[in-house]
Amino acid sequence: LVEETLPIARELYLSLLVDRETERVAIVASAAGGMDIEEVAHATPEKVLTEICDPLLGVQDFQCRALAFALELTGEAYKDFCRLLPALYRVFMANDLSLLEINPLIVTSDNRVLPLDCKISIEDNALYRHKALAALRDDSQIDAKEAAANAANVNYVALAGNIGCMVNGAGLAMATMDLIQLEGGTPANFLDVGGGATPETVAQGFKIILLDPNVRAVLINIFGGIVRCDVIAEGIIQAVKEVGVKVPVIVRLEGTNAELGRTLLAESGLAILAAESLTQAAKLAVEKAQ
Repeated sequence: LVEETLPIARELYLSLLVDRETERVAIVASAAGGMDIEEVAHATPEKVLTEICDPLLGVQDFQCRALAFALELTGEAYKDFCRLLPALYRVFMANDLSLLEINPLIVTSDNRVLPLDCKISIEDNALYRHKALAALRDDSQIDAKEAAANAANVNYVALAGNIGCMVNGAGLAMATMDLIQLEGGTPANFLDVGGGATPETVAQGFKIILLDPNVRAVLINIFGGIVRCDVIAEGIIQAVKEVGVKVPVIVRLEGTNAELGRTLLAESGLAILAAESLTQAAKLAVEKAQ
């Protein structure tokens, strides 16, 4: 890759991101470019400028002018910036981005504004609308466990603990991790196999969790609403046999056919501990992970 050498007079920072608090797109700019914006915000918050975009009107001219003046841009640099910002907003919205960051945005010695380095983050849930962008995904650049989860179509986030978690439903997964923390343990991951979990997704979940060498116990917390607990229990038994799980497995089943599911686990002859409640399951997982 060969790039033109540019005569840099100043380095600025510019980004567009989704502001969760206002539920709108925010523009963040700073004259302190070329460095970590989080450090700038912490040490000198007055140097960070923010404009909130109206979802119906987008970036307005007065916002472009306000930021350009605050960044002390004049002449051609001012005009370049006021042309660039609306174009970036259009790119952000058209591609369902969650972040578009230019750092640094430079002012050249001949007073032009040019983006020198840029990165974008795309909203995963919108990728189905952007197949060309989805095709650019390079799984070699992400965690191997997260790459396996993408292939299996399950939601996985690696964490730093030693208790693997497999849950159906994001809210239930968060509650499970909270209880593990409350009992003195640390979750190794967030893994949501979805409301319609099947024996196949449970087996895939085991394989993904066990890719982490730090896992010393696995806690499975399934609410049988869409799918019956006895079907999930059969899937767990099949997965433990297939994957060859060597760590303790604690299972909490609740919902349709939960009692039958627990019976199947107890009669499987495998080292699977069935818990009656989520609190009991969390305590057992923490105990076994010691």
